[in-house]
Amino acid sequence: MCCELREKSSFRMPPQSTSQVQLTHAYAACRAVARSAAKNFYYSFLALPQEKRNALCAVYAFMRHADDLSDDPSLAGSETRLAKLDAWLQQALRTCDGATTDDAVLMALADTQQRFKIPVALFEKLVRGTAMDAKVPSPAVAGPSDPLVLYRTFAELYDYCYHVASVVGLVCIRIFGYHDAAAEALAEQCGVAFQLTNILRDVKEDAGLGRIYVPAEDMERFGVSARQLAGCNSGNGFQPVSLKPLFKFEAQRAREFYAAGEKLIPLIDADSRPALWVLLEIYQRLLKRITERDYDVFSERVTLGTPEKLWVLSRGLLRRLAQ
Repeated sequence: MCCELREKSSFRMPPQSTSQVQLTHAYAACRAVARSAAKNFYYSFLALPQEKRNALCAVYAFMRHADDLSDDPSLAGSETRLAKLDAWLQQALRTCDGATTDDAVLMALADTQQRFKIPVALFEKLVRGTAMDAKVPSPAVAGPSDPLVLYRTFAELYDYCYHVASVVGLVCIRIFGYHDAAAEALAEQCGVAFQLTNILRDVKEDAGLGRIYVPAEDMERFGVSARQLAGCNSGNGFQPVSLKPLFKFEAQRAREFYAAGEKLIPLIDADSRPALWVLLEIYQRLLKRITERDYDVFSERVTLGTPEKLWVLSRGLLRRLAQ
């Protein structure tokens, strides 16, 4: 994620506001963050009832700021970024524990946490996941010509996916509402599917930052080196013969995790099912688009256009009306 939240999260409440007015302003600030930055997630938010939509926007804004801190180029060194992340987390924990704040994001987050009984330990895990990226060497240390492969095995990558994506799913289902504990394992798997899709889509961007998220064991299995990925990134063009089998393998792995989504939908509250359907549909279409392009994620960034996402949203809203 990039750095649009920094100004948004410094939004301050009018000093004479009542509590309800403060919350109204706080949630409006979070919606603005989500609307401008959550390019895929925001469309699913729109299929939710207002209270749940506001709650997800608050959680997204909290995560966005944490992610911005982990990638902030103005913060020299990982220790500085980690210290900033810890300070942000501690502020959030104090606010959830009843401390007053004039930070819009934290105010909305605390209200959301209380309304939906979200364990604060999940927020701690979210920031821990963000910190995993904050520890990664900068491009000056691990440059685009020789990117660093961050994870040796898929088990290691899974742990990363769990903290940066599955925990998000565990927060979301508490907002969606569910009564079967099986929903938790399914939400975890959906998060992994989303993150694997992001990793495949963002290979070019990540390699340019000196990072490779594809596991080393997979690269070795298919005879792909980090320098090859960097070579594609430096303008030598896509190399389908050497890279396609690896990318095809990773895409199939993501598809297997997406199977959890269909099982999860009926386990959450009926008024939230269209939103989850929209999110799953958008991400699976993104993975399908990568496949249709023969796994060329280098020529240009693979995205879904706004008209297509609006069409998916309209189908989700129709599902909501049909309930």
